[in-house]
Amino acid sequence: MSGFRNTFLVTGTDTGVGKTWVSTGLLRAWVGAGLRVAARKPAETGCESVGGRLQPADAAALAAAAGGGETLEAVCPYRFAEPLAPAVAAVRAGVRIDLDAVVDACRVRAREVDRLLVEGAGGLLVPLTGRATFADLARSLDAHLVVVIAARLGAINHAMLTLEAARARGLEVVALVVNHVSAETDLATSTLAETLADLGVAPRIVSVPHGIPPDAALAGLARDLAKT
Repeated sequence: MSGFRNTFLVTGTDTGVGKTWVSTGLLRAWVGAGLRVAARKPAETGCESVGGRLQPADAAALAAAAGGGETLEAVCPYRFAEPLAPAVAAVRAGVRIDLDAVVDACRVRAREVDRLLVEGAGGLLVPLTGRATFADLARSLDAHLVVVIAARLGAINHAMLTLEAARARGLEVVALVVNHVSAETDLATSTLAETLADLGVAPRIVSVPHGIPPDAALAGLARDLAKT
C-alpha cells in the first residue's frame, strides 16, 4: 500500500455502537474545515418503506453531513428491508451485490474529493456479499480504519478482537472512537478510553460524550485525519 490515501472506512465493534453518529461528526468537521468530502454506505439494511421505496436513514444522514450534493442512490446503492447482514439480506431479497462495482464507484469518487468516508454495516467481519466482508472492502479501497466502540462493559474485548482482525488482514487502524451511547456512567465506561490508551492499541483514541454534538467532540480527530 502506497501513495496518497484519502479513504476512511468507519467500522464498529458491533451493531448499534454509533457508527453513523461518529461518521456524520467527522464529515461535518471536515466540511467546516473547508475540505471537499463525500460519503458512501454501500449497503444498508433495516430500511423502512416510504411511498413504496426503501429509505436508508443512515445514508441520508451521511449525505446531508457531506453537504447534500449527491443522490441517495449514489451514496447507498443497495438497500434492504430486513435488519440482517447485507450479504444475508441480499440473498433473501434475490439481489446480487456487485462488489467490484462498489469498489470502482468508491475509487472514482475518492479521486474527486479530499476525503471519502465509507461507513460499514455492523462490524469489520460482517459479510457484504458472498464471503467478502467489510474488511475485504477496506483492503480493496486501501482505506484507513476508524473503529467505533460503544462505552459499556465488555468493550475492551470487543475492541481488541476487532483490532486483531484488522491487523491480521494488513489494515491500518488510525483511530478508536469511544462513543458514550448512554447518559449513565459506571467504572467500565469512565475508564474505557484510558484503558485502551494504556494498552497502546491505536495511535488516536477519542471519546464522544453522551449528548455532545459529535462534530464538536471529533474536531481534533478530524484535523488529524485531514493530514493523514
